This record gives sequence, C-alpha cells and structure tokens, in this order.
Amino acid sequence: MPMKNLYRLVYTSVRGTSCDEKEIQQIVAACKRNNPGRDITGVLLYSNKRFIQYLEGSKEDVRELYELIKKDTRHSGVMERVFTPITERIFPSWNMGYKDVDAGKMAYETSISPKDKVAFDAMIEGKSEYNDQAMRILKLFFEMA
Repeated sequence: MPMKNLYRLVYTSVRGTSCDEKEIQQIVAACKRNNPGRDITGVLLYSNKRFIQYLEGSKEDVRELYELIKKDTRHSGVMERVFTPITERIFPSWNMGYKDVDAGKMAYETSISPKDKVAFDAMIEGKSEYNDQAMRILKLFFEMA
C-alpha cells in the first residue's frame, strides 16, 4: 500500500577536505542508527570531492533531516536539487556507497538488498524505469565523480 505524504529529496554538496574515511564511517553509523527510526530510506553516495544523497520518507521527516544535514560541517555548498512527492519508494532500504574513481565502478559501504542493487545498477546504466530529474542527477554524479 503506497504511503501518503511520501516525498523524496536529492541534494548535492562538496566533501570537506578534512572529511576522511573515519568521518565517512561515522556518517554510515549515524545513518544506520537514525534513519530507520524516522522511516527514511535512500542512498548516500560520495567520491573524493562530492556527496549526493537521495532521501525518501514523510515530507516532515525528510525536511527535518535535511535541515540537520545542512548544518553538518563535514561538507559545504549544500544544494537542494529535487523535492517532490512520490507514490512509492525506489530504495526500500537505506544504503551508502561510493564511486571508485580509479576502477570506474560503484562500491557499497553498507549491505545492499538484491532489489536495491538491481534498481541502482539499472539507474547507473541508464536502463532505469525511473527516468526523471532525480535519477538523472544521481546518474550525473557517477559521470562527474
């Protein structure tokens, strides 16, 4: 059954120079600890220079989390790219991954469900059924990272 008041938000930001792998692991731990209680799902991706996050959940919860994210000093230049209602979640679990620039492929920091992996790989390869602005932004991240 589709959730009423379901929204998605996509933002991008510039990774801080002091945001090392230890900091990334702290972000992963905080997301694993906090997002399920808020019923927020999605994906956070990072490269050596950038972050992009796709969040799904209730309008209020997503907005509240985004306000906290904007204050995080581990990144700067936070820019909201998409905030729209949706009828169903694209990422039913929460995942975090990074673009391995040298290998030119995705690696995952968290366990990813087979369904999410298929959806994500299809999006990266341009074969996703979701061909909208949010998905184009995520795909562009991989090309730029």
